[in-house]
Amino acid sequence: MKTEALKARLNRNRPMTTITIRMPEDVIEDLKRVAPLLGFSGYQPLARAYIGQGLRTDLERLEGDTVSALIASLKRHGVSDAILQEALGEVTQK
Repeated sequence: MKTEALKARLNRNRPMTTITIRMPEDVIEDLKRVAPLLGFSGYQPLARAYIGQGLRTDLERLEGDTVSALIASLKRHGVSDAILQEALGEVTQK
């Protein structure tokens, strides 16, 4: 995830919206039981944390897939491995 996007995600004052989601009662009961054990103030913050964690994982995977596809395309167009490694080195040093 990009540094600026990560900083924005850490802002506790981000705008929030209310949603309604149907979940099995036993899942809610488990969330209520586990939340205080993990240091959460309630089951809703824990559910948000789980959703955020899954979303970040998927975003990272999808963005990584895009980068992999771009690298493969550049190789097919004759860009050398040395140039690709140099470019990736420049990008990851930020």
